[in-house]
Amino acid sequence: MRNGIKVIVAMLAFGAVVVAGCSASGTTLETVSPQAAADVIATEPAPVVLDIRTPDEFNQGHLEGAVNIDFYESTFASDLDTLDKDAHYVVYCRSDNRSGQAMQTFEELGFTNVTEIDGGIVAWYDSGLPITQG
Repeated sequence: MRNGIKVIVAMLAFGAVVVAGCSASGTTLETVSPQAAADVIATEPAPVVLDIRTPDEFNQGHLEGAVNIDFYESTFASDLDTLDKDAHYVVYCRSDNRSGQAMQTFEELGFTNVTEIDGGIVAWYDSGLPITQG
């Protein structure tokens, strides 16, 4: 029984490393709670908040200072590719479906520091965090 518990603990520890990203290579791609993302935005020097919803969704409300790049546009990957790969990005969509898919694109393009908001703007709003209209 003790060996079984050790195996489970080892598997959980490995999973945490995979979710947190590959910091050994200098790359951090992680998914965090809305509150943890708010803390990153408030304390990190100049993170780029990236909203990857459609322009209509963006105009209905977004995080303050967010930049909008539409995940559904055919130019999405090339638009991302023009950005500074070493800046810290906080990325979100509506529910984290699109941003979850985009994390692979960030990694493939060589981004080094991307934080995804778990649950997207829906979870952000449900957590009582502020949204800017318009």
